[in-house]
Amino acid sequence: MESVKKMVAEKPVVMFSKSKCCMCHTIKTLISSFGANLTVYELDELPNGLQVERALMMLGLRPSVPAVFIGQELIGGANEIMSLHLEGNLRAAVIFTKSSCCMCHSIKALFYELGASPAIHELDQDSRGNEMALALRSLGCNPCVPAIFIGGNFIGSTKDVISLHVNGSLKQMLINAKAIWL
Repeated sequence: MESVKKMVAEKPVVMFSKSKCCMCHTIKTLISSFGANLTVYELDELPNGLQVERALMMLGLRPSVPAVFIGQELIGGANEIMSLHLEGNLRAAVIFTKSSCCMCHSIKALFYELGASPAIHELDQDSRGNEMALALRSLGCNPCVPAIFIGGNFIGSTKDVISLHVNGSLKQMLINAKAIWL
């Protein structure tokens, strides 16, 4: 189990997989679609893959893959990840941005620095960007980016997030929404 602990240390999202496993591929695609900084270990390509697989099974995973860790905490396999997704709990932090916006860049950098891997939607690089901008404006976002959602709730824009960060409540909000793990 020590080998698993070392492999997940200091990485926000880790998945143990097998390269020919279709369910592993599905879960990788799902997690990547949220913009997560995903580290994948393919057990069938690792020299110590069998040892790691045994350690995952000792943690109660049957089958051993896919196995997903967020913030060094075991979340589970395909069933647990799909359940979280269907409940809407994998989208813990979402930021709508534009690639040319310096404030958007600053907010993304702040979230990454706090250990969050938010889903990022670049409005100027998405074919539905104009529609998203209109929807954000209807929520009261003016300007429409950056627009930040945590745990499914609209938090606000730059000034709102900076205020929350300065008063110390942003990190706790991210922890409560399971966007970061301690």
